[in-house]
Amino acid sequence: MVITKLAQKDIYEALKLVLNVFMMFEAPDYIDEGINTFKSCISNQEFIGSLAIFGAFKNNQVVGVIATRNEGNHIALFFVDGKYHRQGIGKKLFEAVIENSTSHKITVNSSPYAIEAYHHLGFIDTNSEQLSNGMRYTPMIYTK
Repeated sequence: MVITKLAQKDIYEALKLVLNVFMMFEAPDYIDEGINTFKSCISNQEFIGSLAIFGAFKNNQVVGVIATRNEGNHIALFFVDGKYHRQGIGKKLFEAVIENSTSHKITVNSSPYAIEAYHHLGFIDTNSEQLSNGMRYTPMIYTK
């Protein structure tokens, strides 16, 4: 398993993985507006260009993605191929974020599906579930 900051040539494959995992595991928790909001975000070149994106590679294939903004202090995307869930890939991706973060706190707006995974990594809820543009999320924070 190799964790590395993604080169421009790998971003298209990474975003394909992000969309596939979202549609399989997260979209069932959202109304159409939320699904369309998510798709719009990941197809927005300005948004994607503002992120630091790390990938987990197995046999030269991207199997996980984590992306941050705000100098590594907010997780914007975090997806692992379903075939590789519960194998430590997410933890390794998160460790890359910790190493590259400029703050002692990292925030995330967790989807309903990912709450348990974030709690397992040490995040705590900072508010109850919110709804914005059809996207359900729970604000969370991790303190180093």
